Amino acid sequence: MKSYQKLTTAQPAACQLEEEGAAPLPSGHGKLAPWWVGSGLLVASVLLSTITVWVLRQVSGGWLGPTAPPKCLVVPESHRFDCYPERRVVVTQELCESRGCCFIQSPPLAEGKQGVPWCFYPPDFPSYTLESLNQTALGMVGLLVRREKAYYPRDIERLRLDVEFETDTRLHIKITDATNPRYEVPLDVPRVMKRAENPIYNLNFTWDPFGVLLQRKATGTVLLNTTVAPLIFADQFLQISTLLPSKFLYGLGEHRGSLLHSLYWNTLTLWARDVSPTESFNLYGAHPFYLVMEEGGNAHGVFLLNSNAMGRCPGDPKPACPWTIGGVLDFYIFLGPDPNMVIQQYQQVIGFPAMPPIWALGFHLCRWGYGSSNGTWQTVRSMRNYQIPQDGQWNDIDYMDGYRDFTLDSQKFASLPSLVEDLHKHGQRYVMILDPGISSTSPQGSYWPFDEGLRRGLFLNTTQGQPLIGQVWPGFTAFADFSNPDTHQWWLENLQHFHAHVPFDGLWIDMNEPSNFMDGSEDGCPPGELDNPPYTPAVLGDSLSAKTVCASAKQKVSVHYNLHNLYGLMEAKATASALIKIRGKRPFVISRSTFPSQGRYSGHWLGDNRSQWKDMRYSIPGLLSFSLFGIPLVGADICGFSGSTSEELCTRWMQLGAFYPFTRNHNTQNEKAQDPTVFSPAARTAMKDVLLTRYSLLPFLYTLFHRAHLQGDTVARPLFFEFPWDEATWELDRQFLWGRSLLVTPVLEPGVDSVTGYVPQGTWYDFYTVRNVSASGAPQPAHPGRFHPAHPGECPPITSLGAVHTVCVPQHLSSWTQWSWPYRAHVFEPQKPGTTTEATRGNPLRLIVALSSHATAWGDLFWDDGESLDTFEKGNYSYVVFNVTQVGCGEGRTGGSHGTCIFGVQKPPSKVLLNGQEKPFSYLDNQVWPHFRVPFAGWGPQS
Repeated sequence: MKSYQKLTTAQPAACQLEEEGAAPLPSGHGKLAPWWVGSGLLVASVLLSTITVWVLRQVSGGWLGPTAPPKCLVVPESHRFDCYPERRVVVTQELCESRGCCFIQSPPLAEGKQGVPWCFYPPDFPSYTLESLNQTALGMVGLLVRREKAYYPRDIERLRLDVEFETDTRLHIKITDATNPRYEVPLDVPRVMKRAENPIYNLNFTWDPFGVLLQRKATGTVLLNTTVAPLIFADQFLQISTLLPSKFLYGLGEHRGSLLHSLYWNTLTLWARDVSPTESFNLYGAHPFYLVMEEGGNAHGVFLLNSNAMGRCPGDPKPACPWTIGGVLDFYIFLGPDPNMVIQQYQQVIGFPAMPPIWALGFHLCRWGYGSSNGTWQTVRSMRNYQIPQDGQWNDIDYMDGYRDFTLDSQKFASLPSLVEDLHKHGQRYVMILDPGISSTSPQGSYWPFDEGLRRGLFLNTTQGQPLIGQVWPGFTAFADFSNPDTHQWWLENLQHFHAHVPFDGLWIDMNEPSNFMDGSEDGCPPGELDNPPYTPAVLGDSLSAKTVCASAKQKVSVHYNLHNLYGLMEAKATASALIKIRGKRPFVISRSTFPSQGRYSGHWLGDNRSQWKDMRYSIPGLLSFSLFGIPLVGADICGFSGSTSEELCTRWMQLGAFYPFTRNHNTQNEKAQDPTVFSPAARTAMKDVLLTRYSLLPFLYTLFHRAHLQGDTVARPLFFEFPWDEATWELDRQFLWGRSLLVTPVLEPGVDSVTGYVPQGTWYDFYTVRNVSASGAPQPAHPGRFHPAHPGECPPITSLGAVHTVCVPQHLSSWTQWSWPYRAHVFEPQKPGTTTEATRGNPLRLIVALSSHATAWGDLFWDDGESLDTFEKGNYSYVVFNVTQVGCGEGRTGGSHGTCIFGVQKPPSKVLLNGQEKPFSYLDNQVWPHFRVPFAGWGPQS
């Protein structure tokens, strides 16, 4: 009997071959014995299951249906993998058993809820056999053979297995058609030249049925176990199943919900879709990557390099399987062992994010509904009058003539070039929106973008070879094919023409799932298995073409069926390249649709959220998820895009949004304005104050982005990234860290005058009051942190009259950060804030030193001109490391003067020396040393 059962770490990792004449396995990669139970145990198990079924039938009123065969009764509910995943089908016993599967009916759940599958795989369901396995220079190559047909059409009989031990912490497993080429994602991935010498994992296989078992050497934890269900590899349905080592799973975007996925019989679908962020829906991007926290604090990640529509099959918290409808099974597994290292290893495959220009980290304003360039200008001037920081002014689609790309409304936005010139004179930047849908209705010869794109054949085509016509904002449109390199040149030429008139600085690419106001095209979609595949994942709208283009549409590289999830990535790549050629500086691009590696070309905003408190709360797990995906430049529309915000909500959201890596206030037309200048003086002051705090921390934030660009560090990160030994942090997503040391705990509910956040073990200082808020004791895995309420006065109430007196986003400075170095402290380099990044960069810096209990600290600062290309690669930068010990601190260049604050000094020093010279200082008896003036270098522009 073929069996698909859970393999525990207590079971042997490798056994001798038992098949007569079977080819020997390479050393260390043996065959696992089939997991069967003895006949006596089997009889007892069946008897016990039968009794249990009878009892449950009486309790449930007969919902279990007809008595199932004994082989089905031995499969526990937690291991029932769905054999009939099609939606909108009432699965009957006849339908189920026609596939050779088990049928046991379960009690119904509430509407819209999924439960235990009624139709599931029996232990002897046919799968593939590993016919041969041979050594290669980098790993192994094997042949898998299926001798019995599965239930989906055109299942592939012979598969090729490639295994590469790429690094000691990265394993690459690929399964594809052994006979015919198949579509594979055109993503540049590293090619290794040497096999890993000391991998921290063990890999084994079962031969019949084929299965993969991957274990962590140090702990024996089973990370992958695909013996629990059959492998299916048909032309349009691929499935491989495994058991997760814990319920703590993150990633698998883009979805709205908690950071930690609730996986109890829930399905997660990956298919890019234009829809306002809503729970349970597939949203704008597709990221088939997950991270799992293991018992003890280790972590691993799995990346399926596949761009077809896919979903995670429902199960109890531990079973997992991706269903995908095309391509190949191309897995990268990252062994960490800590979560930071997992994300770094993932980005070594997909690419590290680009270094943004520093002005991208300032505050941005936008709305759909300024009405004119004069209306836009009025908002800019009002921000200046109140001296509220702002770096970027944006326009939504209302700047266009008839919503057509590369055009300008000559009546309402005639003075836009003058506005942009004024922004540049004041050290500010201009960003405009672009959509990929190109109007197709203008008279021939009157709209160059469409005429030229048509002439060059640069649009998505129907199966008949004609441009596919859909409908977006300008009406009927064609869709640019960014898989075609010629389209990139056409895109560049269009942008060059517009830039000559309106010298924009950055681009916002929207509607690039691609979005379509009709399903498929003006003529619908043709019959066929691309638009109507044998299996369609649980996509919103129940169709691959729902509010997008036909899956059968033809593109340069492949059909849209394969490229849909890549559309936003390909447009971002073309847009970033065009900006570099036009401006000769670092590109700034914000995209709605994303795919792995997108961080190399763009940032992301979380889409068209609503002006609701829950939308603000969900923004935190949203930005943390995209940190996992290698897109650190991320944020939500502050105060909400749709609907009208309240003063209280907008103030609280600004206080949170000031700590998004990308911070922009944006709202829709026909709603009240929500920029800081339109609110009461108290609210306006609170918003201004928190933006000034952000601008003062720009050197710290900029250095975090440098580390992300250089080695794949996260910028905003979950608490468990720094405290993986503390399981209390594994479910926290209402707080987050900037880097290792700045903890942000925002107010997320209305009408409150306090906030309670979790403070991990260690020494912490409140950023504003300099009060010690530490969890007591030295950090130890057995001694977690504690929940800490804000002190009175830190979170004053916001009344119905809008009385706001101070910022209520407690930030805590950590005096230690990395759990493997529990007493490591941090040095911050805040700067006197200006109203733009350009003005701020001309101000002096000071140091804030948060000492550990051992009176040590460490920090670093990366500084360059803020916008030139490849400054690190060319060596055009300054990098300073600060080390603080009990007896002194690191040296720096001299010149300029500003203060240094040292937190945690236990007793007054007798004197303070800088480069051997005594300096004045002051000491406060609350263990804070705030007024040590240090001569140090000025870090102005170009330094």
